[in-house]
Amino acid sequence: MKKILALEQGQSPFEKHFATLKDPRRTNKGNLQHLLSDIILLTVSAMICGVDNWELVKTFGDNQLDWLRKHGNFANGIPSSDTIGRLFAALDPNSFNTCFINWIESIREKTKHEVVAIDGKSIRGANPKKNGNKMPHIVSAFAAKNGITLGQTKVDEKSNEITAIPKLLELLALEGCIVTIDAMGCQTDIAAKIIEGGADYILAVKGNQGTLEQAVLDTIQLEKYDEINIENSFGHGRIEKRTCRVYSELSHIENKVNWKNLKTIVTIESEVFNKTSGKLTNELRYYISSIPQNAKLLNKSIRDHWSVENNLHWTLDVEFGEDKSRKRAGNAAENNNIALKVAMTLLLNDKSKKVSKRGQRLTAALDTKYREKLLNF
Repeated sequence: MKKILALEQGQSPFEKHFATLKDPRRTNKGNLQHLLSDIILLTVSAMICGVDNWELVKTFGDNQLDWLRKHGNFANGIPSSDTIGRLFAALDPNSFNTCFINWIESIREKTKHEVVAIDGKSIRGANPKKNGNKMPHIVSAFAAKNGITLGQTKVDEKSNEITAIPKLLELLALEGCIVTIDAMGCQTDIAAKIIEGGADYILAVKGNQGTLEQAVLDTIQLEKYDEINIENSFGHGRIEKRTCRVYSELSHIENKVNWKNLKTIVTIESEVFNKTSGKLTNELRYYISSIPQNAKLLNKSIRDHWSVENNLHWTLDVEFGEDKSRKRAGNAAENNNIALKVAMTLLLNDKSKKVSKRGQRLTAALDTKYREKLLNF
């Protein structure tokens, strides 16, 4: 067996931020042939290049071994697909996620009033009948302007997003940001946690907060709005008009002091005209916010929230094929989700090529210099 030499600390930014990740494999027998950091580097590099299963990760590694040795050890070559799969099934996802968050913070370009959209998604390919558990449900925080995932947390099997969101908020650096969450996260404790983190909130209001929803309805029926902003957008065969009205009168909300820093009630009226069908649809949505009267900012921030659906969930499903993945053993589904987000964030963070994600991934597969640029080597 060839001796595995220790990698020099700080060899690359990637290695630096994943150096604290604990190896779940038994090391007391001295039979480990492949470094943990090598397997992570191999997997993320392969995913950047369009690979979506362990067998093809192995194939990618065999083909790119000389390149991988420039940035890792790989003294004993490329691990088998079974070795890679077993490692990701055993890896502690909380530790993996912490390393991911620390690495993202190192490349994140913070902007004032950056919208951080928080939303959940189930990993449908991880069939619960196969692994004996519920379908994994992951709550992610997505920075809309930068287009990168800041972190994630898994919803416990006997819980829901209400308990998972505060845990995620504790992990993130949110000062100066605007946190947007759908109606599931419209909770007083969550609002307080966001304010404590130095951020503002915009929380959707629906029937799950019955008393609050009625107070919002009373406000828009009995009070006059303070500000209004109208935005029009065109694209994909549709014309959308979004009207944002902001109310600062909060007297109809019972126990409003429980909502920390609550400043405004917001309504968004959306009118969408479909050019193909000629159909006009209307929708009215309600929100509460800690942001004072600023209809333009509120309108834009609420619109940006949907980037978590369009740019994160859609990309994971369509470009990375997550819902088709059958990685089910142990922690494999959750860790695969984190690795996919590492790869996706690297792609989204690069603005040098005006091509699709598929084009970026093909370029990364063919051009090692571009791959190194994505990986910050």
